[in-house]
Amino acid sequence: MAKTAMVQRELKRQRLNKRYRARREALKAIANDQSLSMEERFKARLKLAKLPRNSASSRLHNRCQVTGRPKSYYRKLKISRIALRDLAGEGQIPGMVKSSW
Repeated sequence: MAKTAMVQRELKRQRLNKRYRARREALKAIANDQSLSMEERFKARLKLAKLPRNSASSRLHNRCQVTGRPKSYYRKLKISRIALRDLAGEGQIPGMVKSSW
């Protein structure tokens, strides 16, 4: 199991990302628009810098929903390889069986 604080930190980042996503995208569009003046683009970048750092989507990290493990994460199932193996062995995942030959 991952530390509870790390899982909570990741949840906080997800909430912040969701809250500031529209504002961040609008400011990025202004900052990258070459047709606008340099002053307007610079002001947009300053406003973008004042937003919380944890609201950036690049700071999000996928974690297993069962254990909170940050590595070896399967996006399609939203769990780690270890949790996948345990759940598959117990027969909790439909259509997945332990192979034997």
